[in-house]
Amino acid sequence: MHLHFTGKIFYWRGPAPHFFVTVPEEQSDDIKAIANIVTYGWGVIPVIGRIGKTEFKTSLFPKQGRYLVPIKVAVRTAENLDLDDEVTIHLEIRT
Repeated sequence: MHLHFTGKIFYWRGPAPHFFVTVPEEQSDDIKAIANIVTYGWGVIPVIGRIGKTEFKTSLFPKQGRYLVPIKVAVRTAENLDLDDEVTIHLEIRT
């Protein structure tokens, strides 16, 4: 499954502080439809992501009926991204 969308980077102090982008509702629903097949536990979904020219591996986290994409320091640095920036993300669900 391939998805792409635009969202704003936000900071969550979390249990583990990190920067994220929320997957929109429609795409989150698409992911939920296959989540039982692709999750490796706790509802997390492995993906290959791309922002700009930077490709990265990560896992989506379920939160309040949607999914969060962690935006790693290496990605933010390579693409010169910061808090509240709008980004277009391309995701490929890994199996």
